[in-house]
Amino acid sequence: MIQSDDIFNIKTDLEFETKALEIFKYQFENNKVYRSFCDLLYKHPSEVKTICDIPFLPIEFFKTHKIVSSQKKIVTTFSSSGTTGSMTGKHYISDLEIYKTSYTKGFEFFYGDIKDYVVLALLPSYLEREGSSLIFMVNDLIKQSRHKESGFYLNNLSELKTNLISLDKQGKKVLLIGVSFALLDLVENYRFSLKNTVVMETGGMKGRRKELVREELHQILKEGFGVKYIHSEYGMTELLSQAYSKGNGIFRCANWLRILVRDTEDAFTLQGIGKTGGINIIDLANINSCSFIATQDLGKVYHDNSFEIIGRYDTSDIRGCNLMVL
Repeated sequence: MIQSDDIFNIKTDLEFETKALEIFKYQFENNKVYRSFCDLLYKHPSEVKTICDIPFLPIEFFKTHKIVSSQKKIVTTFSSSGTTGSMTGKHYISDLEIYKTSYTKGFEFFYGDIKDYVVLALLPSYLEREGSSLIFMVNDLIKQSRHKESGFYLNNLSELKTNLISLDKQGKKVLLIGVSFALLDLVENYRFSLKNTVVMETGGMKGRRKELVREELHQILKEGFGVKYIHSEYGMTELLSQAYSKGNGIFRCANWLRILVRDTEDAFTLQGIGKTGGINIIDLANINSCSFIATQDLGKVYHDNSFEIIGRYDTSDIRGCNLMVL
């Protein structure tokens, strides 16, 4: 039996690869959808010797199939955001403690103890719907922070402005985490000169504004908040782990998360370092679902395992995924 503690104690690349291959074998044997996908590709654990040999399940399968690798009772279901009438991805969770451990240790890996921060959350589009894994995470981080000032803000930007300025002036460490369009709304109404605050965007205009390239978005936010860098969080409903950027759009992963890049013309061929391609994710915390996911994001991976997101596939551009008829 694979223990989650083993996943979060990974220290080296060799330990990561060993655990990834172990989890691949486990999910091949216990996840019916993933097993069918691997069978269609003629990929069996006996033929998978490195992480580069592992098949990555297209993320679209989470919209059409129940992706589980455990017989445990489902305790909650996270769902992705989508336009009205569109299909949303669903992530069936049988062990919330693994998710809690993943995002708590992941944040600590890059920023230190969450108890040291006042957490201010500006995530209106997520609060307005049910099933958001991001809201679950941030709500729990707010509770863990144990600061009475921590909390969510919906449309009360004036109150957020007052509290943000006050806390920053007091020298308290503040994490302001917000969806891009809401952070833009805030700096269009108020100007700041923050010294002790981490401003972190979670991406996405969610149909509220025109999409901006990262450089333009971050420049506006840097000027508005008076900070040198805009931090970013990279995660998705179908994962149980996050990557973080402390500036310039370069993301880094905790030791149980890894990014690979696939060829845009051949979904089953991996790209080299520094080349643009589709983002494949290995999330070892996702042991009860699928740890090997081919996303619709485009990006690059660098020698130190950091990575950059540069865009998304158009649906018409997705190739090599004609196995959705499982």
